[in-house]
Amino acid sequence: MAIRCVSVYCGSSPGRDEAYTGQARVLGRLLAERGIKLVYGGANVGVMRALADACLERGGNVVGVMPKHLVAREKAHRGLSEFRVVGSMHERKALMAELADGFIALPGGVGTLDELFEVWTWGQLGLHGKPCGLLNIASYFDPLVAFLDHAVSEGFIKAVHRDMLVVAETAEELISRFAAYVPPAAGK
Repeated sequence: MAIRCVSVYCGSSPGRDEAYTGQARVLGRLLAERGIKLVYGGANVGVMRALADACLERGGNVVGVMPKHLVAREKAHRGLSEFRVVGSMHERKALMAELADGFIALPGGVGTLDELFEVWTWGQLGLHGKPCGLLNIASYFDPLVAFLDHAVSEGFIKAVHRDMLVVAETAEELISRFAAYVPPAAGK
């Protein structure tokens, strides 16, 4: 699968471990080097800023998408290739999904998980065949991955649907696995 653009969901906070912003920068640089457009939430703070700035510093194309009510609160990044203001969170998620060939979650909070779980659910329902993944920086997502595996063992998630969520320890591995991604034939 050709990956030309990815939506990345991540925290507007930097988190406690410097690895979160450090590895966000690695991903940003990799996307720029590979000519993969970055679409993200548009903020100039936290993990989001580290990701966008690193991509821009290497000449990457970065699109920020932010609902108008968050522009002042999240400190919109004004140095992006493109900045789109939308009316709501629903519009933000829809536009980011439309633009992207794949979806990546970096460490973040409830908003990050909301965005990832929605596009993963859309994939499970057969609404798209795009890869969804976790960049598991400093084992941040280990408890979530364990929970998802538990949900499979308890019969609430099919193994084929759990396997749709690509989990990788490095940006290079995640992008390589995205390029080889084939959506499952079995729908919900």
